[in-house]
Amino acid sequence: MKSLVFTLTFICFLSHLNCQNLTGTQLLEKAITYHDINGNWSSFNEILNVTMETPNKSPRNSNIIINLPEDYFQVIATKDSVTTRYTINKDNCYFSLNNSTNISEENIKKYGLSCKRAKLYKNYYTYLYGLPMKLKDPGTIIEQKVDKKVFKGKNYLVLKVSYKDGVGSDLWYFYFNPESYAMEVYQFFKTDKNGEQINDSGEYIILTEEKVINDIRIPKNRAWYYNKDNTYLGTDILK
Repeated sequence: MKSLVFTLTFICFLSHLNCQNLTGTQLLEKAITYHDINGNWSSFNEILNVTMETPNKSPRNSNIIINLPEDYFQVIATKDSVTTRYTINKDNCYFSLNNSTNISEENIKKYGLSCKRAKLYKNYYTYLYGLPMKLKDPGTIIEQKVDKKVFKGKNYLVLKVSYKDGVGSDLWYFYFNPESYAMEVYQFFKTDKNGEQINDSGEYIILTEEKVINDIRIPKNRAWYYNKDNTYLGTDILK
């Protein structure tokens, strides 16, 4: 009996030690294994239906096509009676308003329609729905020291991520379940001219539930809050 107790204690100790000694790269690999065990992200070609619910505002419904093999992206968003469509097909960009490409300069300005906006949406949706796999993209700097933090009463392993010049300037923190390595929270902060974190900037995003799409575990609900005062901003819901 004593031998059995010793063995179980030793196993638990090793498990704790391995958790403590994880490098940032190792933690990321474990998280990717949880979310995309078969490595399907690079061949992702799916349609996502997302509803954004914000306090005291009408919901925005978006139909999003992400086709990585063909380098094709499209988002059709409807809010109230207005529908915008942004399409990027390789190097070509298109946009429309209420299914028309004949748009007045007044409406182009009013709704902020541009190819720059189209690229912003492509990067935004591909990045967020491609996490944590997107953290292996070129220009991503993975902090090798893994922190242990308590956030909203839960224990997490936290990965700090920054980006090379020209790729991004924000500092990101990704919170992973210490047992399953599921990504459950992420958080970003702006930086000053010296690259130092501005503590009262940015937002944190709490992830709940999952949907399996193309064998990839993707968070279903993303609730956004300001870091500075915990103000609730809204929730993206993957239908």
